[in-house]
Parts: sequence; structure tokens; C-alpha cells
Amino acid sequence: MASSFSRAFWRSRASLQSFHHPARRATLTTTSHSTHPESSILSALNTRTTKPAKSFPPIPPFPKQPTSTIAKQPSATSTPAAQPPAATEASPPEPSSATPKETSQSIPQLLPLLRSQPPYYIQAHIHGKPYLLTQGDTLRLPFHMSGVAPGDVLRLTRASVLGSRDYALKAGSAPKTEGATAQWVDERLFVCRATVMGVESEPMRVVEKKKQRTRKTKHVKSKMKFTVLRVGELTVRSLEEAGWTEGV
Repeated sequence: MASSFSRAFWRSRASLQSFHHPARRATLTTTSHSTHPESSILSALNTRTTKPAKSFPPIPPFPKQPTSTIAKQPSATSTPAAQPPAATEASPPEPSSATPKETSQSIPQLLPLLRSQPPYYIQAHIHGKPYLLTQGDTLRLPFHMSGVAPGDVLRLTRASVLGSRDYALKAGSAPKTEGATAQWVDERLFVCRATVMGVESEPMRVVEKKKQRTRKTKHVKSKMKFTVLRVGELTVRSLEEAGWTEGV
């Protein structure tokens, strides 16, 4: 058995030597797998595995671009297009004959009823801000009114509402047009006077302002001043005192 194994060993070695020899490589033939176990090695070396080629989907054709067409201009003999009508200049609106002092027709009937129910209240406007006041109120304005001194008497003439317990006289709404001014209650129908009591100031406030990546901190000091008013008189005039006549 040992001799048969040695013969097989030397036979396979001789076949390998003949395979590597360049002169005998062309004449070498492989034996069957059942005869020599070493022949499987040779068959594995000779055979080459090839991978199937990948199949890609067909590329769709590019869409055709629409060809540009040039429109023909109308010839000189063609009929001209209809021209739009000439624009006429709009005439400016006629100024209304109404004046701010015109009063409603219901004032002769309702003003005596309003005047017969004191005390009254008024919604006065100072620098565009409304304030609801009555006689004896103290008003602290959120700003410092310049040009006044303590003891001065101011008459408030701009009011949008003047009323009592059951009646109220309201000003007409301003027209929604450009440049229109607000409408107020006729200043001839009431008297509202306020006395300047003095000027108050708030405590000093220090606000720290700091920017990023800056070591310096800025301290801003603020101390606002406010004017204080006291409503000393608020009365509603009669038609005779206001000098009201029908239609004016």
C-alpha cells in the first residue's frame, strides 16, 4: 500500500513539473478527477470564472424641443387696430360745504336733556391720545409738556365724546379719504379747563447695554418727567350761551 501511495505521489509531482515547464505546457492534458486527486487543483487553475454582464435599461430618447416661430408683422395695407378712447382728466372733487362747527339737527332736542344731568364726563384728546376725564380728576400725562408752568390754566377743546349718565354726544366719524382730518365735538357746546399742577419725575433708571465679544458695558441713565394736570371745570353750555342757530 505504501509503495502504491509513493508511486502516485511521484506521478503527481512529475505531472506538476511538466505543467510548469514551458516546453511541455502546451502538450499537457488534464486527467479525470477520479484518477488523480491533484487534478482538481489543475482544473481550478485552468478554468476562469466570468461574471455575467449587467444589463442596463435602455436610455430614453431626448424630447424634441419645440421650434420657435416668428409671428409675421401686419403689413401696411392691413387695417389698424382699434385705439382705446382717450383718457379724460378727472375733475377734482368739489369741496363740501359742511364746516366742523355744523351741528346735528337733534342737538336742539337732546342738548337740554344732556345739560340737565350733571356731572358730565368727556373724552379729551391731548397730542392725539384720548383721556376719559370728569371734573376734579388729576391727569398725569405720559410726557413733559413744554411751554407751560405750574398754575397755568389750559382749555381742552378737542373731544370725541361728551356725555352724562343717560346721554352722550359723539363726534361724527372721520371720512375714509386721504388727507381727511378727525372730527370733534363742537367746542362751543362745552367748557373744559385744566390747571397745571407741576412736573413729576420718575426714579433714576440705569440700563446696561453690552455687545457680544466686547468687554465694555455701557450704562444708560434715564429719568423721565411728566406734567400733571387737574380738571377744574367741565360744564355743558346751553344753546343761547353757545350762540347756536339752526343750520349753523
